[in-house]
Amino acid sequence: MKKIAIFQSDFNVGGIQKSLLNILNDIDWSKCEVDVYLFDDQVFFDLPEHENLRFVFCRPYPYISRVIYFGVLRALSGDFTGGKEYDVAIDFNSYRSECSVGAVNARANKRVMWIHNDVEIKLRNEPKYHTLWHYFKGKYRHFDAFAAVSPGIIDGFRRVNDVGDKPIVVIPNHINTDEIFRKAKEPLEFKVDPNYYNLCTMGRICHQKGFDLLMDMLAEVKKQRDDLRLYLLGDGPDREQLLQQIHDLGLDDMVTLLGNQKNPFNYLDQMDGFVLTSRYEGQGMVIREAKTLGLELFLTKNLEQYNPGIPGREDLVAALIAAKRHEKVYDDQRAYNESITAELNRLLELED
Repeated sequence: MKKIAIFQSDFNVGGIQKSLLNILNDIDWSKCEVDVYLFDDQVFFDLPEHENLRFVFCRPYPYISRVIYFGVLRALSGDFTGGKEYDVAIDFNSYRSECSVGAVNARANKRVMWIHNDVEIKLRNEPKYHTLWHYFKGKYRHFDAFAAVSPGIIDGFRRVNDVGDKPIVVIPNHINTDEIFRKAKEPLEFKVDPNYYNLCTMGRICHQKGFDLLMDMLAEVKKQRDDLRLYLLGDGPDREQLLQQIHDLGLDDMVTLLGNQKNPFNYLDQMDGFVLTSRYEGQGMVIREAKTLGLELFLTKNLEQYNPGIPGREDLVAALIAAKRHEKVYDDQRAYNESITAELNRLLELED
């Protein structure tokens, strides 16, 4: 039995959190025991249960720790595991210093970090992240290998971090299609109007996700058609700013913000299409979730590099103007998920 320690900040709303849950629901429990160390006891998702799975809640660092160099934090911190020995220690979060210190200080034969975003572009776009990165960038040299959620983020990661020729494997986000199909059929009072082309998008309302770009595009679409409606599932720091933009562009009757939903899939199942206009991504798990339910996909061209096999649109405005309702066909993502499981097993040395 392999013994694995995973360090993750929390299980609140977010793609990283959902990605880890999907792994825990797919992992081969006959071959491993997993301890998940968390630094926040607020839980949004339903956590899996298994005799070989243990959740351990640890005390988070104070906020000031974010502007303390990683080497100092590591030296001042102990072993969160209490000296337990592991085959693999994983920093699944890759942002929070607690997770990196936990994985580095643990008694483990191998240390792996997950990379969830296009770090190079994130550094250029987000001054706050650039400042935090200055303090925690020393952590990368302590890891033996890295798992990137898409091939499109690997070169940029190597360019901005001193990781030498350490292996970086591509392990996209696993999609729990059984859960999606089941939850898509759960009863819901909310109903879309079938007289419209109903479009959905989903994610944290922040600069990276580019919902402001989408609103500008919809203002152009509205000049050509008035039978399209957009529903946004998610919340975030730019919500009020986005609402003001929607009002200023005259899109109040076209766009509805639905907030965070514990079960987004019975909303998605009612939609005709899914649109994403992120400035950058790691992968964009929501794209695969929408594909599972057979929605027509509308992605900006820049997102192709993060989602191999799913084409972007050269002119998204024109594509939305021309969009028509089609019969939806569910996709169980079998081949996609099987390839992920194989790569994960190799990385964690769980293969037969």
